[in-house]
Amino acid sequence: MLVEVMVTLKPDVLDAQGRQVKNALRTLGFNEVNDCRVGKVILLDMDTDDWEKARVRAARMAERLLANTVIEDFIVRRHEK
Repeated sequence: MLVEVMVTLKPDVLDAQGRQVKNALRTLGFNEVNDCRVGKVILLDMDTDDWEKARVRAARMAERLLANTVIEDFIVRRHEK
């Protein structure tokens, strides 16, 4: 089963990279972009067909390694191919 963990900065944490991307997009003429937040997506190919088990394990991985939970949030979801 392919599981996706999306990690983003918490809303109150300044996203300097997101700000730079927003400014670059506006420079390229994409003026409709009001804000941009940059994160990361981690795809885990897990050896299980049990979604609940995979979700719980992936969340534990995110809490322990994949995300810095002091400044980052994460979402675990089933990856649609």
